[in-house]
Amino acid sequence: MYELKTKQNENSVLEFIEQVENEKKREDAYRLLDIFAEETGYPAKMWGPSIIGFGSYHYKYKTGHEGYSFLAGFSPRKAKISLYFAPGDTQRESLLKKFGKHTTGKACVYINKVDDIDEVVLRELIRASISFLEKTYPDGT
Repeated sequence: MYELKTKQNENSVLEFIEQVENEKKREDAYRLLDIFAEETGYPAKMWGPSIIGFGSYHYKYKTGHEGYSFLAGFSPRKAKISLYFAPGDTQRESLLKKFGKHTTGKACVYINKVDDIDEVVLRELIRASISFLEKTYPDGT
């Protein structure tokens, strides 16, 4: 059976951030930590070796695959900062149009630095992601 690699663990979020080599990226990680904690109302937890996630929900797909994931999160990666929001959220695309400089993947939004984006829109994206996931998986937190 498939086992999810990105699981919540007890590793220290602050120790992880302190190991970010680039000073500006480390400062941005602390700024994001505050923003995500304020908007989610959840404490930061490490998910896998490099993702800082907030809250959690249980999902189960029609295929039978199920597991736990975080409601919203980020990772200060070497190349770019990855922001994680709910894929499938219909509000996401309209919010991203006014977000600032970014690129997107299936579930990730990539930024170079926090100064490139609109913090108000970031907060809206976080809230929209959580709202979408809580509606989609009402029994899942």
